[in-house]
Amino acid sequence: MRRKLPLYNSIQTATTPPGKGMALPQVMGTVYIETYGCQMNVSDSELMAGILSGIGYYLLDRAEDADVILINTCAIRENAEEKVFHRLQHLNSIKRRKPDTVLGVCGCMAQHLRQQIIEAAPFVDIILGPDAYRSLPQAIHAARSKDPFVGLKLDRSEDYADLAPIRKDGVRAWLTIQRGCDKMCTFCVVPFTRGRERSISVPILAEECHRLVDEGFKEIVLLGQTVNSYQAGKHDFGDLLVTLNQVEGLKRIRFTSPHPNDASEPMIEAMANCDKVCQQIHLPLQSGSTRVLQAMRRTYTANEYRDLVAQMRDRMPNLSISTDIIVGFCGETEEDFQQTYSMMAEIRYDSAFMFKYSDREGTLAHKSLTDDVPEKVKIERLQCIIEQQYQISHQINQ
Repeated sequence: MRRKLPLYNSIQTATTPPGKGMALPQVMGTVYIETYGCQMNVSDSELMAGILSGIGYYLLDRAEDADVILINTCAIRENAEEKVFHRLQHLNSIKRRKPDTVLGVCGCMAQHLRQQIIEAAPFVDIILGPDAYRSLPQAIHAARSKDPFVGLKLDRSEDYADLAPIRKDGVRAWLTIQRGCDKMCTFCVVPFTRGRERSISVPILAEECHRLVDEGFKEIVLLGQTVNSYQAGKHDFGDLLVTLNQVEGLKRIRFTSPHPNDASEPMIEAMANCDKVCQQIHLPLQSGSTRVLQAMRRTYTANEYRDLVAQMRDRMPNLSISTDIIVGFCGETEEDFQQTYSMMAEIRYDSAFMFKYSDREGTLAHKSLTDDVPEKVKIERLQCIIEQQYQISHQINQ
C-alpha cells in the first residue's frame, strides 16, 4: 500500500514520531497546503503533498504551525483570485511573526497573474505554475536561502504520471487522466494557464486504479479539463471507461468535466453498458443561444446540444445531468437570454452552476469582444435562472 503523508494537529511538531514500523525520509519540515478551485486543483494539491512527502515533509492542518505554506490557486473566476489576494495578506502576518516561513502561490493563478502577485504580495517566496510542481524541492530550498523562485514554463510533455499523490482517507479518489485544454473558449483562461492537452496511457491509469482499490478506495473520479477528449495512442475515452470498469473491487466510476463536442458514441455506449460507470454527467451548456455559443467558441449549436441530451436520455432514461450556465456574455440580448432560460426549462437539469459573465484579462473575449451587458441586467438574469433552477431541482428531488 502507498504510504500516506502523516497529518499532524496544531499542537504536534514535525519531530513527532509518525508511528512504529513506518520508514520515512529524514524530516525536512512541515507543510500546509490550502486549495482553491476545482477538483483538478484538489488533485494537484495531492500531487504536491506526494512530492514533499518524498523528501521528508509532514502535512499540518494549520498554516500558523507550518514551515512551508502553499496556496494552490484557481484562475477561472475573478472572485477566486480576490479571495487568494486577501488570504495572502493574512498569511503575511504569519511571516512577520515567523520570518523563516516559506510562502508559495501555486497553480493557475500563479501562471495567470504572476506580475500582479509580485506587485500586490512581494512577500511571496515561490510562484509555481501547474507544470512546475516537480520544482517544489528546489523552490523551497531557494526560498530558505532568501532567493525567490518563479517556475512558470508550460511543458507539453508533463503529465506527472510517474509521481504518487498523497490522498486523504475516504471512499472517493481523484484520478487525473488528462492535463491541459485545446478548446480555446473565448471566456476561459485555462488554455493559457494549463497549456495544451496531453493524456496518460490506459495501462498506467489501469495500474493506478488497481492501486487505489488496494488502498481502500471504492470510487474514482476521472479528471481532465475536457475529460472526454482523452486520447492516448489508439485509445479514446470510451476505451478507458471500459478498461477501468473491469477493475475488480472498484464500485463506481465518475468523470468531470466533459465537453459536449467530445461526447462520442463510445463514451455513451460505455456509460449505458458499464455497470460501474455512474449514469450521471456534468455537461456544460453555457448558453442556450447558438449565436452566443458561437461568440464563446463552444463548437456546438444549441440544437446539437439538445440532440445530444435526447440521445443520452434515450439510452439512459434515469440519467442525471448537471450543467454550467453563463449569463450576460458579450453581446447577449434579451432574446439570447430567453433561449437559455427556455432550454434550462426544457432539459430540466438536476442541478446547475450559474454565473454572470465577468471580463477576464488574458482571455480571447477580453482581447476581441466588448463586455457590453449592464451589470444590473446580468444580476437580474442570473437571479432569474437561479430561481427557475431551484424550482426544477426541488421537483426532481421530491
